[in-house]
Amino acid sequence: MNFRSTCPVSNLLDIVGDKWSILIIRDLFIGRNTFSEILKSPEKISTNILVDRLKKLVSSGLIEFYRDPNDKKIKVYSLTSKGIDLYPVLVEMALWSRKNLNSPFHPIADDMFKDIDSVGVEIHINNVLKAFNS
Repeated sequence: MNFRSTCPVSNLLDIVGDKWSILIIRDLFIGRNTFSEILKSPEKISTNILVDRLKKLVSSGLIEFYRDPNDKKIKVYSLTSKGIDLYPVLVEMALWSRKNLNSPFHPIADDMFKDIDSVGVEIHINNVLKAFNS
């Protein structure tokens, strides 16, 4: 991949810095793993953008897919180890949002915040990463 600069933040943004890619990764973390499930996300991504971003995330090595054994037309997407490594980034973004924005949160985010408040950020992240890596 060609990057705009040698800045590591810029390089990450070249891959996931558009409006949709990080939300697709979020969806994979919460169990939405097919095209149709991701398409039903509350942010309402269009089909052509979703196709484009899935291809980009696959080519960058953040996600992969396999064909559903019961229906070969369905691709089931999952995070690679590189994609899983983005979980702490998503958590920090969510924590920043909770601290600085006055907006309601989805029940899944509320559950994550309750877990973080109970066990701490580091233990929460380690538990999720263990689950995804096993």
